Amino acid sequence: MKALEMPLWSPGMMAVLAAQFFSALADNAILIVAIAIVRSQDYANLVPLLQESFVLPFILLAPFVGQVADGYPKGRVMLAANLLKLAAALIMAAGANPLTAYGLIGIGATIYSPAKYGILAQMFGAAALVRANGMIEGSTIVAILLGVILGGWLADHSMAWAFAGVIAAYGLATLANLFIPRLQAERIATGLRPWLLTRQFLVSLSLMFRNRDSRFSLLGTSVFWGSGTTLRLLLFAWVPAALLITDNRTPANLMGAVSIGIVLGAAAAGWWVSLRNVNRALLGGLLLGPLILALTFVHGLALAAILMIAIGTCGGLFVVPLNALLQERGHASIGSGKALAVQNFAENLAMLLFVGAYGWAVSAGAPVTMIIVAFGLVLLIVIAALAVFRWERA
Repeated sequence: MKALEMPLWSPGMMAVLAAQFFSALADNAILIVAIAIVRSQDYANLVPLLQESFVLPFILLAPFVGQVADGYPKGRVMLAANLLKLAAALIMAAGANPLTAYGLIGIGATIYSPAKYGILAQMFGAAALVRANGMIEGSTIVAILLGVILGGWLADHSMAWAFAGVIAAYGLATLANLFIPRLQAERIATGLRPWLLTRQFLVSLSLMFRNRDSRFSLLGTSVFWGSGTTLRLLLFAWVPAALLITDNRTPANLMGAVSIGIVLGAAAAGWWVSLRNVNRALLGGLLLGPLILALTFVHGLALAAILMIAIGTCGGLFVVPLNALLQERGHASIGSGKALAVQNFAENLAMLLFVGAYGWAVSAGAPVTMIIVAFGLVLLIVIAALAVFRWERA
């Protein structure tokens, strides 16, 4: 299906941006609130499990959500997903187990993600797709910035106000979804037949990994999000150890600093990187490992914030072009929704492995400095190997 070549600043794009902004703001605020709940109950060891309860649906539901995103109008799929997130926030506010409620939010996010990115490939052609992704990533990262800062601040002051803010944000996201253009479904819905869809998903997974560009994108974005998710959790252990600060706001604010950097990196990617010279994105990826290792020498809040912005900038420069590359290749082959479902599966499997390794290291009593060193070295080696393989086959 040919893209509609909409203007970047069309009302439809503004509705997508608004829906994504408020949904991402709520997703990140409620994570900080959930972390604050388990820490206040002296179950800090459950923090990695919170993140795993969120990413597990991305893996288990991957065969189905691509079919849903491609088989129905994507704006309506996004609406249904946000309604599920809103319901989950309400039951967490009512006292439900944070792991269960945050897992339901993960299900909503699993459904939402391929529709959110897939609709861009329907709205814009290849020439504008990197810029459209940059706008979405910029909106997302600003939302993450505000979400983690507001979530940390409100969780330290009033849980009631924290939940009120989260529920209001999900409500605004749902409202914005109503203004997204009702575009035609990319492919005819064939029904949710589990075994058939699982086989189709495995075929899609195989096709995406056989293609040189989509394989590069899948591996690169998976490493990025696996490491980024681990860094978010790691800050809650590193800040008390290195900066001697024990509140919820400081690690949340440092997460916000990473978000500022990703906005800068996304802007740089939109200006400096296109699908024709996408290998330039590797520069940002190669710098991530050394910057993580530099955390071991930081003991001041100002320097920590500067380093977090640098990490985010390199991350944005790395991941935004790879997202656009995958969407363009997926839209032209198996459908953007299925391609994004494959991407979500790969990325969240990486998150599960990274966070699982981090949780194992914490349970084994490894010092936070040792964890950071291992984390930075693994990241450096993996992205360097990806770069060498990519350049050799260029």
